[in-house]
Amino acid sequence: MRVAARNRDALGKPAIAMAPKVKKTPGKLPPFWDRNVLFFCNLQSVFFENQAAADDLIQEIFGAQSYGGRVISILNLLFKNGPNKILLESAPEPHLLDYLSSDLQLSLPTFEVLDHRAYQALHEKLKVKDPSAVDSSVEDLKNHPAEWVDGYVTDSILVKVAARLKKQTITTLEGSQKGNNKYLLYLHQIEQDLPTFDTFTASSGGEVATCIKKLFELGYSKAVVKAQIGASGYGMVITATKGFNPESIPDYLFHEGACMVQGWLDHRVPEIERIGSPSIQMFLNDDTVFLFDWTEQILSDESVHEGNLSPPPYIKQHRALEEELFRQASIAGKWLHTQGYRGTASTDFLVITRKRKLEAIICEINARVTGATYPAVLARYFKPDGCWNMRNIQFRKSLDGSQLLSAMDRTAVLYRPGDERGIIPFNFNMDSDGKVTKGQFLSLADEPQECGALLDHVWTELPVEWGYARD
Repeated sequence: MRVAARNRDALGKPAIAMAPKVKKTPGKLPPFWDRNVLFFCNLQSVFFENQAAADDLIQEIFGAQSYGGRVISILNLLFKNGPNKILLESAPEPHLLDYLSSDLQLSLPTFEVLDHRAYQALHEKLKVKDPSAVDSSVEDLKNHPAEWVDGYVTDSILVKVAARLKKQTITTLEGSQKGNNKYLLYLHQIEQDLPTFDTFTASSGGEVATCIKKLFELGYSKAVVKAQIGASGYGMVITATKGFNPESIPDYLFHEGACMVQGWLDHRVPEIERIGSPSIQMFLNDDTVFLFDWTEQILSDESVHEGNLSPPPYIKQHRALEEELFRQASIAGKWLHTQGYRGTASTDFLVITRKRKLEAIICEINARVTGATYPAVLARYFKPDGCWNMRNIQFRKSLDGSQLLSAMDRTAVLYRPGDERGIIPFNFNMDSDGKVTKGQFLSLADEPQECGALLDHVWTELPVEWGYARD
């Protein structure tokens, strides 16, 4: 059926809470947590209990287990009253750690390797009452002075682990799940009279086919099928409306219930011009929603995140757009806060012109540290008033981390505090031999074109083949 406005959602009424304040501070970091934390970087948890979706993600992204290293550079900025400890699925690249701590002079948390199986088994270990039967790493977690536990999301395992460790989670399980639920956000957009996509709901592949047919009749050549909870391009399928095959829709899209089937807006739709895909970076504490940066998302043809840049390059041509983006982000941020979510997040948009009128439409909220959180926090820490560009770089041949850093340094682009411009490599994805196959690189400068020029320059100077890649 096509979704219409309604007073209450079938999935549950949002928790009643005092309306938070909203502060717009683009380019200025908010006052992050005056807390300490044990932070669990388990990539599979972002789908909560939807293991099939998690398996798809892990199989697609080579080196996914080393993505947690991105959090190392910013954790002590997010949680200022350490000591903090980070639990990673694989050990970080040691030469990069030296650069982050010595050259960038960042305070880094201690770390421990806890892969996905160990994360799932941790709760069982914590049930053991005899201390002699529990390994020392578990005892270290119990005795760590951090009072708080956090992760990419707050899933059921994290809640149980926190309880056993006698520590608090930053957000609740319900707040984390609802905050990442695209369908609940969509219903709120309708209630608030915000722009939305043409949307139908479907509970099976057959129902999806019926929705696709309706969108075709409305003039759409493409549609997107979205699970209620997804991440990094998983949990959604983009498809042509003509010749649609219901078997192309994986069952895990219905894990949380009915999925959304939405019309895809691009140049094929009459009178549509796609302008961009901006994103507002947010931080929510107990009483305030901070909107602290705005970026343009760099997306693949499948709308998978490949990087970000700030500010959005088209904003000078569309001055009224800034006010509208932050207006809608304020509404979305308040909604996220009432769900019980606390922490970093982003509100993602699509900006189009239709019949010569500019429109900004919220696509989703990602209630977690996102691919844009890391570069936004680092960029605004080192260069609050500057511009930045973050890209994922894939290397055709694996190379040693020290070799890569030394080569970048020889080109005089490796950023150090006080520099007017430069590149910060803030995470390396590694192969089984510990060599770098991919990395996340942040370019800082005074002007947007300088950021891109820095990236172009360094890769023409390095003796390695490379390409831009997905998150």
